[in-house]
Amino acid sequence: MTERIVICTQELVKQFNTRGGTVAAVDGIDLQVRRGETFGLIGPDGAGKTTATRVILGLLRRTDGRSSILGHDSMDDTYAIRACVGYVAQQFALPGDMTVMENIRFFANVHRVGRKERRQRIPKLLEFAGLDGFTSRPARLLSGGMKKKLALACSLVHQPQVVMLDEPTLGVDPVSRREFWNLLGILRAERELTIFVCTPYMDEAERCNRVGLMYRGKLIAHGTPAEVKGLVPGRLIEFTPSDFDRAMALVTGLEGVLEVQTYGLMLHVFVDETATRQQEIQCALSAQGITCKGMGEIEPGMEEAFIGLVRRARDSQ
Repeated sequence: MTERIVICTQELVKQFNTRGGTVAAVDGIDLQVRRGETFGLIGPDGAGKTTATRVILGLLRRTDGRSSILGHDSMDDTYAIRACVGYVAQQFALPGDMTVMENIRFFANVHRVGRKERRQRIPKLLEFAGLDGFTSRPARLLSGGMKKKLALACSLVHQPQVVMLDEPTLGVDPVSRREFWNLLGILRAERELTIFVCTPYMDEAERCNRVGLMYRGKLIAHGTPAEVKGLVPGRLIEFTPSDFDRAMALVTGLEGVLEVQTYGLMLHVFVDETATRQQEIQCALSAQGITCKGMGEIEPGMEEAFIGLVRRARDSQ
């Protein structure tokens, strides 16, 4: 199994010195990402996802612990890592005045891709990313989704074994997000590419083989999406009350209610068991003149698990 571990961290720590003292952006995380899987690092803003990614890549010096990609130490073997890893940063960083073709050729030069390989790879990458009709367009004039696809194509020109993406679809419309993830799925299926992605979107986390949830620099949960969802106790009841604020305050204090989350105009209520508690909730709300629409049990999603686990971690600190 060891030879299938592509990304590995052990007690990884990254601290920053600030005016207020030392801050641990990454606080002793242990990660193992296997060959050919899509691993999602999720967590709220400021959790340490981007910092952890940059340390693993060797873009930031770690404070303590160990980190490696394909056996190459993040601090000692940075050139070897760049040769076998593609990286898409959170912010679009490609030269905006260069055309699509000029950008991908530039990255081919950086990675010393030979002329023969360029002639074979670049047209295929542009077609794969849906950019073959825009080769002469300056990168700054591309849509948000097309910019992300160009960044992905540039990261693949040297045929890396691993691709690391830092919130690659942030600010991109839903259709472009879906297209981007479809491209990632094709890459993983056809090339057994290992994909490491930081994402704030829970629907994207559901697409990953395994996920890790970071909060305040620590890894507080990890496993398959199903395993992570299973860490949240209780059964989930969903409904839309006629008086949202009063209903939330009332339900929170009822016996058997483990947690209450908001979801738009709906309440998501975790209870110890469904049949009795659902009836009790209906009776308590009805006694206060509050009606409910669509009350029923649903399966918890990654969003509910995310909120519940972060809330539990926050309350324990």
